[in-house]
Amino acid sequence: MENHSLSPLRSTIVGVQFLFVAFGATVLVPLLVGLDPSTALLTAGLGTFIFHFVTKGKVPIFLGSSFAFIAPIIAASKQWGMPGTLAGLVGVSLVYFAMSVLVKWQGKKMLDRLFPPVVIGPVIILIGLSLSPAAVDMAKTNWLLAFVSLITAILVLTLGKGLFKLLPVVCGIIAGYIVAAAMGLIDFQPVKDAAWFALPPSIASYQWPEFHWAPLLFMIPVAIAPVIEHIGDVYVVGAVADKDFTKDPGIHRTLFGDGLACLAAAFLAGPPVTTYSEVTGAMSITKVTSPFVIRIAAFTAIVFSVIGKLSALLQSIPQAVLGGIMLLLFGTIASVGLLNLMRRKVDLNQTRNVIIVSITLTMGIGGAVLSYGQFAMSGIGLSAVVGIILNLCLPKEKTSPEAAQGEEKA
Repeated sequence: MENHSLSPLRSTIVGVQFLFVAFGATVLVPLLVGLDPSTALLTAGLGTFIFHFVTKGKVPIFLGSSFAFIAPIIAASKQWGMPGTLAGLVGVSLVYFAMSVLVKWQGKKMLDRLFPPVVIGPVIILIGLSLSPAAVDMAKTNWLLAFVSLITAILVLTLGKGLFKLLPVVCGIIAGYIVAAAMGLIDFQPVKDAAWFALPPSIASYQWPEFHWAPLLFMIPVAIAPVIEHIGDVYVVGAVADKDFTKDPGIHRTLFGDGLACLAAAFLAGPPVTTYSEVTGAMSITKVTSPFVIRIAAFTAIVFSVIGKLSALLQSIPQAVLGGIMLLLFGTIASVGLLNLMRRKVDLNQTRNVIIVSITLTMGIGGAVLSYGQFAMSGIGLSAVVGIILNLCLPKEKTSPEAAQGEEKA
């Protein structure tokens, strides 16, 4: 659905809804690693605007706090403190920049060779399925609230009409929140105590990162997995929007935009930001893929970061309510991966294709980890690398004309 097909009011409401989808994960990461959640909202909004500027406003992607850096930030902060760790996070942007230059130099042919449909399909599926434990963990804190949110979202999605049909996430959250309040499960005291207007603490009392080579070198290998996941997410968004963003504006621009956003986040004392699959899932079920709407979500994140009471109210949403919504959203991402395999006519009668898909999925879902010293790769990043290697090494088989045509189109 393009920008012009939504009225300003509808665009605003759907954009705010998209932020609600990303809100839980965006503020959860800084809470887990000892950073300020309001700063994370600020850097998510600012990073998204930077990304859209670099990509000419064409790619409907929201950038939020990256889960891939939770363990590395905790480990690094114990060795070098948070100022040193934030300086080390500059290394994340350097990896994005290097990959952007490589893609620009080699062109889309390199992407087609490294990421054919038989590799991209399973990676997209993993992006959804790998997030599912987080959704279940959030939901199981109170299954009643989770199911109230989930069922409400499903009913609105299937039975709603007009503007109402575009708001399954908002309606699900509101329904779950009302039930939680009726059960006395929400503490409103932080909302009462919060100031109406307040700069994020890390901005109000700003300190420059303390640069050291050790945390910088420590963070560089960690960035490899998010970079690979970024490429997979761009393919996912392209599949949802039915556009090829690897051609226009190009993967080199999306990588460079994400790298600049990570650089800004490091200097503003926020966690690294990356493409958010949660919002992609919301776009998939609402059929709204307008970059303009994503920018509304980014602007809303910045506004929320300085409105103390509003941020406190949103942080009072129970994890179970958000978890119920995530149960729906993450599954839709996995279904996009299946749809990608079917649309590109990947021939699963071929032994090499079965091997690539099965090993990629098994390693990703099974949580395989490859580590050497301080370097470690796991999850989607490791699975994507294994899929790429298998695709390059396994001998080609004869392919039907239909399947070959699907491979060429991808």
